[in-house]
Amino acid sequence: MSLDPTVVLALLCLAVALQPALFAAMNLILLRKPEPEPGGSGLVSILIPARNEAGTIAGTVRAALASTGTPVEVLVGDDHSTDDTAAIVSGLAAEDPRLRLVPVPSLPEGWTGKNAACAHLAAQAQGAHLLFIDADVTLAPEAAARLAAHAARTGADLVSAVPRQRMDSLGERLTVPMINFLLVSYLPVAAMRASLQPSLGAACGQLILAARAAYAATGGHAGIRTSLHDGMRLPRLFRAHGRRTDLVAGRDLARCHMYRGFREAWAGFSKNAHEGMATPRALPVWTLLLLLGQIVPWLLVAAGLSGLIAPAALVLAATALALSLATRAAITLAVREPWPTILLHPATVLVALAIQWNVLLRRERAGAASWKGRTYPVGRA
Repeated sequence: MSLDPTVVLALLCLAVALQPALFAAMNLILLRKPEPEPGGSGLVSILIPARNEAGTIAGTVRAALASTGTPVEVLVGDDHSTDDTAAIVSGLAAEDPRLRLVPVPSLPEGWTGKNAACAHLAAQAQGAHLLFIDADVTLAPEAAARLAAHAARTGADLVSAVPRQRMDSLGERLTVPMINFLLVSYLPVAAMRASLQPSLGAACGQLILAARAAYAATGGHAGIRTSLHDGMRLPRLFRAHGRRTDLVAGRDLARCHMYRGFREAWAGFSKNAHEGMATPRALPVWTLLLLLGQIVPWLLVAAGLSGLIAPAALVLAATALALSLATRAAITLAVREPWPTILLHPATVLVALAIQWNVLLRRERAGAASWKGRTYPVGRA
């Protein structure tokens, strides 16, 4: 006797929803806030590439200078800003000798802007650890000390975390939560820590601490000079050179307001998609995983409540739906994102897939990605 096709589909949905639920349960235990080291871990150089960041740079710099638990220096790389970024930093530097404004040279051929700025800042830094943060990241006072202590304690040459994300608009709430959802639900953190496999390398480009010696040995940002996705490429570069990388919980280490509104979020995630999910091999697989585990259960439950599918299929689909929502709820609450975004989860998944497919389908046509007023060829990283 053959099974009802809707029962088979619902069972498949349940199996696909179970995997991220199990990963999230384990990862939320493993991803903890790092503990500080009494006495500090030596000088940490906080490096901030900035291009037209006048609206946020003062708060970012002041928070970095307020670091406690370890000595810090703060270097801001002015990447040819046309606003008041440089003037603001210069004014703050006059009040605190730990702060330096570092003009970034003209963009070399074959480099992307952020990588060139970060590499130049690293060459000017003096700390044993280099903490790269985006210009819209506000560090907690002990963040630098905790990250450096974790690196020293675990032997990791690169440590990263996802800051707590600020989301003011509906467009941000429909896009930004996918960062933590994908990371916590689909990255096997235990396997990552037990292996140096480059494919298991992951980081958040908003907040990356690297050991200075390892950064120099691997080539650092020079080794990923063409990349637009340092959060993926830099840890994989380190692992390819036999260097250990790690992730920790970032909700108490920093805050970030990465995008303002849906249009900016769409552009930002599209920029990263070129080197992430939006490849001919990866995206169909991700589409199946996300649709079956996160979207189709909703449709089956609706069909079941309307009497269109077998009761057994409805039970299986409802279980898959409960797992999906429970996974998203657990992650959302753990990383302290706005709880109403839980109810937006199906739409968030569909928007994420729309971004990825849009990038993939226009890749050959457009052949380039744009960010911060610059245009880069696609697929050369």
